[in-house]
Amino acid sequence: MSTTTTTTTEPPSTPSQSLIPSLPNDIALNILAGIPRSYHPLLTLVSKPFRSLLSSPLFYTTRSLLNTSQHFLYLCLRIPPTSSMQWFMLYQNPTKNSLIPLPPAPSPLVGSAFVAVGPKIYVIGGSINDIPSPHVWALDCRFHRWEAVPSMRISREFAAAGVVDGRIYVIGGCVVDTWAKSRNWAEVFDPKTEKWDSVDSGKDDFLREKWMHGSAVVNERIYVMADRSGVVYEPKTKKWDSVESGLDLGWRGRACVVDGILYCYDYVGNIRGFDVRTGVWKELRGVENKLPKFLCGATMANVGGKLVVVWERKGHVKEMEVWCAEIEVEENGEGELWGRVEWCDAVHKVPIGRQLFIAWLLRFEDLL
Repeated sequence: MSTTTTTTTEPPSTPSQSLIPSLPNDIALNILAGIPRSYHPLLTLVSKPFRSLLSSPLFYTTRSLLNTSQHFLYLCLRIPPTSSMQWFMLYQNPTKNSLIPLPPAPSPLVGSAFVAVGPKIYVIGGSINDIPSPHVWALDCRFHRWEAVPSMRISREFAAAGVVDGRIYVIGGCVVDTWAKSRNWAEVFDPKTEKWDSVDSGKDDFLREKWMHGSAVVNERIYVMADRSGVVYEPKTKKWDSVESGLDLGWRGRACVVDGILYCYDYVGNIRGFDVRTGVWKELRGVENKLPKFLCGATMANVGGKLVVVWERKGHVKEMEVWCAEIEVEENGEGELWGRVEWCDAVHKVPIGRQLFIAWLLRFEDLL
């Protein structure tokens, strides 16, 4: 899923405490801001001024101004027998890539929609004990803190969500059986004003279903797939349309968009990309012998322009493993899609008998 960032025009003020002896604080700040985030846990152990700096918006503003921000992968897992979701961040280093556990969300919601905007991941709706909820939570990925967000106008579960121009659009996830639900079948949230508004969908003749199994934003248009059909919404023109049959028939499971191409898996486990310009599905070549055959439950995300795929498989005798692969994708001069696997490895393990459910995969940039 794509994220949006904002640019800070005012230069940040320097910290009051001395960071590095014999160096002005503004120079020390610039030095520390250029250090990769994988080393930040070690930096917090150096001194109290370091620890205070790394937990402040000033530090991430400086990283943004210096163009040293990084892309990170966040993974949400449900590990039975519990129904609660567990959040992880993928830490990458030269020796081993692994998932780092994060604080749990305040509410154990099931069937939420997820989007990333700037430094925050939004968890939208969902259900508790089979009762849909209008509540929204945000994980600030700079500090790994949860915060409450204004609730939606109506309750939703298994809705679709997408981000265009920094605004969050939520579609479906409710039965259109009242005037209020019909009017608010789609809503939009502006993180700057923290206000929800309804998106007019009543004048368009299309099937407004509840259950959504996939969504993606391509060229500032939101594509949403339901069980029997799909819809497209273009916020710029405020127009709705039906998804073309070629995309509807080929889109299975969760998908992501890289360079305007929508990627997902087909029934036999191959990665395919859909070009909305031509309306044609194409198989991703070059990865056939480097990746195992995936189940349709595998999920993927765009992380810094790379296609990242996550799946589960049986490990040793008493373990289940979460595997992750990062793929560089491109379209050659003949219109073919080619991929190169940059790395592929197990990043997490759980005891056997606790089947994993990969709920969602997101990426964010540590910018303000």
